[in-house]
Amino acid sequence: MTQVRVRFAPSPTGFLHIGGVRTALFNWLYARQQQGVFILRIEDTDQSRSTDESIQAIIDGMKWVGLDWDEGPYRQTERMDLYRSHAMRLLEAGRAYWCVCRAEELEARRKEAEAKGLSPRYDGRCRSLRIMNPAGDAALRFKAPQEGQTVVEDLIKGKIVFDNVILDDLIILRSNGYPTYNFSVVVDDALMNITHVVRGDDHLTNTPRQVPIFEALGFPVPHFGHLPMILGADKTRLSKRHGATSIMAYRDMGYLPEAMVNYLVRLGWSHGDQELFTREELIEKFSWKHVQTSAAVFNPDKLLWMNAEYIKTSSPASVAQALVPLLEQAGLGNDVRTVTAEWLARLVVLVKERAKTLVEMVEWVKPYFGPVAPFEEEAAKKFLSPAAAPVLSKLVQRFEAFPVFSKSEWETAFKKSVEEEGLKMGQLAQPVRVALTGRTASPGLFEVMEVLGRERTLLRLRKGIERANTSPS
Repeated sequence: MTQVRVRFAPSPTGFLHIGGVRTALFNWLYARQQQGVFILRIEDTDQSRSTDESIQAIIDGMKWVGLDWDEGPYRQTERMDLYRSHAMRLLEAGRAYWCVCRAEELEARRKEAEAKGLSPRYDGRCRSLRIMNPAGDAALRFKAPQEGQTVVEDLIKGKIVFDNVILDDLIILRSNGYPTYNFSVVVDDALMNITHVVRGDDHLTNTPRQVPIFEALGFPVPHFGHLPMILGADKTRLSKRHGATSIMAYRDMGYLPEAMVNYLVRLGWSHGDQELFTREELIEKFSWKHVQTSAAVFNPDKLLWMNAEYIKTSSPASVAQALVPLLEQAGLGNDVRTVTAEWLARLVVLVKERAKTLVEMVEWVKPYFGPVAPFEEEAAKKFLSPAAAPVLSKLVQRFEAFPVFSKSEWETAFKKSVEEEGLKMGQLAQPVRVALTGRTASPGLFEVMEVLGRERTLLRLRKGIERANTSPS
């Protein structure tokens, strides 16, 4: 059997769009499932829009979501001689011709055709002139078939039939010597032995233009598949007005790459009612027949839910590792460098049920760095009053009697303080919570103490007592 070879071929004209990531992901899953080859190719022949920064953004985005490639990244600008040599092959075989029509002439004819209600395609007037050595500017056009049909057995949409009468004689080499998209992509796919071309269905109209070029060059035609678009909630094409569309924006917003991969796969593909998949399960269960034929609607709420699930179920160590850059951005870099990876993982366990994104998690974990936590003023005024100082002092004395932290012993001591003082649990718990975290909301008190450790717990309680003693009554 022929080895499966697929490719992801973005144009580097901006950030890496989540729709592009989904296309790359479906190709990657198929390659991995079939023990095939996944190729990254940068289609950068549009010199006016392609930038090195965008190429780096593509590479960074692919690496972040874990879509590794087996070959590449290839760049089309490094393959120009290949396109020109194959264009000349078509010219010599009589399957292409020089067009010397000027741009203003073509525009005038286009407007005239539209005014008459005709197709604005090229009228073919240079087709039979057999110009071999044009003087001045000339573009090379492909002689498209004008009769019959081009039939595509689409992997996703099924059989699609195109009437060749609608085909235009496409320019394959511009007058500046640069190849056009529809030509360079055919040469690349052919020379890279691509077996399956799977891309967005905005490319569907390109397919009947490209198939005849494969055939004219004597290359086998790959299998084609066209993925439906991703729409916003208003059923229009996903754009910035619906929210972030750059894959790296989701990294910066605190999403886990595993959650993004899972969500984007489910955005147009299903396997029964299962929602959450490991990477291995996706590779095992993926199939083209379960890719939906209609457009998928991007649902930010579902993505947020999925991310929260991944935060809860992923290994604390991996979540902690992903959290570090965001902690550094929040100004906690020095603090992060003073703690161990194991401690940071324990901190993740403490707060993971409360955070839907890593950005939210940063806010939850801030109080646990450093010797003491700053008090939220309203919380301190309410719970660290002079009346709280004596009971907190007695609690500290009880805790100091234990040379090491013991959750069960400290919890027993806490309950004794509550009973002896005739308090309700919350009447002591809230002042302790504010003393330890500076806030009125936190995970369980003794889990907090366990993460802080004995010495910092006692230090923070003493700082709480100081604040209580200096608060106005």
